[in-house]
Amino acid sequence: MSGVSLELCGLTRRFGGLVAVRELDMRVAPGTIHGLIGPNGAGKSTAFDLVSGVTAASAGVIRFGGVDITRASVEARVAAGICRTFQTPRLFEAMTALETVMTGCHRHVPYGFLASVFSAGSKARAEAATEVQALTLLERVGLDRDARTPVARLSYGRRRLLEIARALATGPSLLLLDEVASGLNPVETTFVSDLVRGLARDGLSVVLVEHDMRFVMNLCERVTVLNFGARIADGTPAEIAADEAVIEAYLGRPRAQAASRRDRRRIGYTA
Repeated sequence: MSGVSLELCGLTRRFGGLVAVRELDMRVAPGTIHGLIGPNGAGKSTAFDLVSGVTAASAGVIRFGGVDITRASVEARVAAGICRTFQTPRLFEAMTALETVMTGCHRHVPYGFLASVFSAGSKARAEAATEVQALTLLERVGLDRDARTPVARLSYGRRRLLEIARALATGPSLLLLDEVASGLNPVETTFVSDLVRGLARDGLSVVLVEHDMRFVMNLCERVTVLNFGARIADGTPAEIAADEAVIEAYLGRPRAQAASRRDRRRIGYTA
């Protein structure tokens, strides 16, 4: 479909009798920042697992760039341009920050086993180019001074940034960020917000799963809300903040009255 980076149609995932994601429809436009939010247990991370291929869909269709990738492997999705981070950074403690990002860059290295045996010079040039690319990405996420630092010595917030750099190293056109602002201090949160805006300006589509509502509402152009695995709202941050179903899901307040300004502030919308 023209003008759509990611399209979910009736996406469903069942775990026995539990329906974690129920007939989810969602469209993400190219070069936009799209939020996927909801209370704990709403199905957000499961939806990310489905899009990234970690978990297979029980029903429905996933299209990326107009191509059906519903049954594609994780590797095929990464090759197509989809990459993600996780709620808890998955990094190798003994590696340096530079080595970590280089593992993502290696997907683009054009030599195989025979080339590495018969053309040591080509391999060395490719490795040098990979290191330069990795250093550039570390600089973009503010970790250039930590290039030689082992992961084990990085703070939690800097590990978050490192995971973003590693994801960017794969050359994605769609980046899925799972709780990227979790555990960050205000300075780090502002930096990540500016970083994500910059990525979108460069044409990258970004989907955020996030509990920090102020972060989401101030950053995203469109927001999809899940509750008990089903979509209950989809719209701009202003529309979402005024939606009675969203107010009820987050605050537990009945829908007897229109959303007040105080309600809107409590779910992170400040306009």
